[in-house]
Amino acid sequence: MWGNTRSGWGWVSIAVHWLSALAIFGLFALGWWMTGLGYYDHWYHLAPWWHKSIGIVVVLISIFRVVWRLLQPTPVAHGKPLEQLAALIGHGLIYALTFIVLISGYLISTAEGEGISVFGWFTVPALLSGLPDQAVLAGDVHWYAAWALAILAVGHGLAAFKHHWVDRQDTLTRMLSTRAAKRR
Repeated sequence: MWGNTRSGWGWVSIAVHWLSALAIFGLFALGWWMTGLGYYDHWYHLAPWWHKSIGIVVVLISIFRVVWRLLQPTPVAHGKPLEQLAALIGHGLIYALTFIVLISGYLISTAEGEGISVFGWFTVPALLSGLPDQAVLAGDVHWYAAWALAILAVGHGLAAFKHHWVDRQDTLTRMLSTRAAKRR
């Protein structure tokens, strides 16, 4: 029930999947919104604090997600071999882009040598800072990788709907319930 089986995802994988999706789309929306704030806007300093804090939490969740995925069985994929290959590549790109966005965000935030306060609970130190144009280059990577991740994530969702409604497969329902995981 908590862990995965070859027939379905467990509650841990399901919860981490949806929590990650919510956080990533929320961070994308917040990041886009805060770039238009003026200096005297109340949210000018508060929005980046939230963005950075949530981003660090997503880093931790993403590391956990990768470790959990490596330790757990993966449900058997549906579809034709080309669809399975596309899903494998798509999932790999989602993971890679997630880490690119998160690492580049860290590099932007720590470019001046200051750590990142995470909700005031703890501070993530600036391990790499002061590189030439660090914030600018990392900012460009962050912006384009975030857009690529958002577009790929929307495509991922559309593919799940296609598998559910057109192909009549349980791909989507396996990510909503552990019923399939209970059948071994």
